Amino acid sequence: MDVNMKTPNKPKPYVLDKAVFAILCILLNLGLNNLMVVLGIPLYLDSAGTICAAAVGGYLPGIFVGYVTNIINMPSNPDNAYYAAISAMIAACAAFLANRGFFVRLKKALISVPMFAFIGGFVGSILTYLMYGFGMGEGISAPFARTLLESGSLSVFKAQVISDVSIDIVDKFITVILVFVIIRFIPKDEKDKLRFTGWRQTPLTAEEVRIATKNETRIMSLRSKIILLISGIMLFVAVVTTTVSYILYHSFSVKQFTSNGVSAAKLAASVVDGDRVQEYIDKGESAEGYLDTKQRLEKIKNTSEYIEYLYVYQIRDDGCHVVFDLDTDELEGGKPGEIIPFDESFDEYLPTLKAGGDIEPIITNDTYGWLLTDYEPVYDSLGKTVCYAAADIQMIDVKLNGISFIAKSASLFIGFFILILALCVWLANYHLLYTLSAMTMSARKFAYDSEEARDVSVERLQKLDIKTGDEIENLYESLSKTIAETVGYIEDVENKGAQISRMQNGLIYVMADLVESRDQNTGDHVRKTAAYVQLILDKMKEKGLYQEILTDEYINDVVNSAPLHDVGKIKISDTILNKPGRLTDEEYEIMKTHTTAGSDIIKSAMDLVSDSGYLKEAKNLAKYHHERWDGKGYPSGKAGEDIPLSARIMAVADVFDALVSRRSYKDPFPFEKAMSIIEEGAGTQFDPTLAKIFVESADEVRNIVQKQLAVSE
Repeated sequence: MDVNMKTPNKPKPYVLDKAVFAILCILLNLGLNNLMVVLGIPLYLDSAGTICAAAVGGYLPGIFVGYVTNIINMPSNPDNAYYAAISAMIAACAAFLANRGFFVRLKKALISVPMFAFIGGFVGSILTYLMYGFGMGEGISAPFARTLLESGSLSVFKAQVISDVSIDIVDKFITVILVFVIIRFIPKDEKDKLRFTGWRQTPLTAEEVRIATKNETRIMSLRSKIILLISGIMLFVAVVTTTVSYILYHSFSVKQFTSNGVSAAKLAASVVDGDRVQEYIDKGESAEGYLDTKQRLEKIKNTSEYIEYLYVYQIRDDGCHVVFDLDTDELEGGKPGEIIPFDESFDEYLPTLKAGGDIEPIITNDTYGWLLTDYEPVYDSLGKTVCYAAADIQMIDVKLNGISFIAKSASLFIGFFILILALCVWLANYHLLYTLSAMTMSARKFAYDSEEARDVSVERLQKLDIKTGDEIENLYESLSKTIAETVGYIEDVENKGAQISRMQNGLIYVMADLVESRDQNTGDHVRKTAAYVQLILDKMKEKGLYQEILTDEYINDVVNSAPLHDVGKIKISDTILNKPGRLTDEEYEIMKTHTTAGSDIIKSAMDLVSDSGYLKEAKNLAKYHHERWDGKGYPSGKAGEDIPLSARIMAVADVFDALVSRRSYKDPFPFEKAMSIIEEGAGTQFDPTLAKIFVESADEVRNIVQKQLAVSE
């Protein structure tokens, strides 16, 4: 990955280095191969540059170097074009292994030798066999193959495969060591520069590239779809074109073979003296001119490698009487005058042949194999057909040539396919997939929970700097603009929300103050109780109590709604509310209704809004803050944890503030006395856990009391 490319929309600063490196790799292939030829060493070493280019530069340069090397070698040997597929496969394998660190250590690099040998030796051998068949030619592996064949236990095919693979193992062993040494001598910074990339954005890290290529999708990744689409189209085109080409080639081959057979048969008929045919049959080689004619027939047969049999027969009722029958390597020809029985495949043509007529070339598959046969009549001086000259061509040669044609076509296609696929995947990666993945990863990491997080997320997206110059760039710019505007809207909403929240809290205190102003006994009661509630909640969270309940939202709701706990007093008459002495039982019962009255008031407010928010806890506080832990409180007589947690907290805060505050009917209790009363009420009037927390926080409670006294003064 070329991490030095900071401005992908500008000319790449390392293009020349990459081009020079590719040329050097091609020269390395050619130079080492020619050196082996000059020194007479039975090795190739023609893939060292290919593997080096793939290991350092990646798939595309490696495949390109291998492909071009084969094309350059075509003038000296046109068949090299067919082996471009082998070079492309070796390059793809080398790039795959390099991406997984195989060329970092020599021990690991040597593990690649069998893989390269399999491609170059085994696959190459199979390709050679399909294109040409195996003979003991003069190739590098031929001497070793002959040695194996002489053992008598191997077929020609197996001997050639073993020979090719064995030599290729040695070849690739030396090649891999050589490549490893070259790579070790290239500085790391230079390797990064030689990595063939095409970023149209800020380059991704290696981990981000891994995530991008392994990105999970619901059905199939875009990368897989592109590869399948390209592969499918190319495969379809290859199958159609190869099929049509094969049909045309097969038809042409049959015509060509037929033409060869007809030409050979006609030429053979022209050299046979029809007036002396009977003499040839009777006397054979002792007949005058027989050997000379046979020699001329031999020359005709040797004019084409595809002519299997050449002979001259006289057709009679009892069979074919041999006039001339040339020997082959596998079969001795018939003697003059020998009678050869008719093959069944000729039955329909016998009447015409006996009558001396002409027949079209025919294809048969019987005693002497699958043959294309042409019969040409031999005339005497009177123009009468006295015999026929025939040429047989093995149709298996047509089939083998067809297989060779398909193998060569497939090889050319595979090499070209690998090159085009690598190019398309490279273009798709840098112009489409990496850009989309970068936007996706940036969007997934986008955080809205704080202003700082939003700023970081927007900056991360903007730093992608995608410059593909197409619809992807348009999408990126639209996404960046939309998210930037969305963040602005969110900040506006948060600011307005904060203003509304402050206004809401202010209104709560205003409403609470309105209630307080009617109760001359309470003073700053709502503010102090809210502070005590905040203290208790904070201490509970520190101790890890009620973790599933004490969320930040819950704490804010309880603290913000605490001033509303006595809102029901708005419905209590001033006579009772501000009575200087103790209340009668009847008056006390009326006073107790402020809890249900407050609950009803808040419930009415809740009915007016869709999101009640903090009002739920305000309702609990208003209704249940006079309940007792032992169940002797009011208005519902709830006990223990049946009492809402917020109300149990408020019970402690409310009673303590009443104890330390001055009332028209009593003087304030000393701080220590008030604390002891709270402690004594633990387990009866108050939740024992909450009472204990409050008492243990005496210093913080005292600070709140003193702070409120200072504010009041």
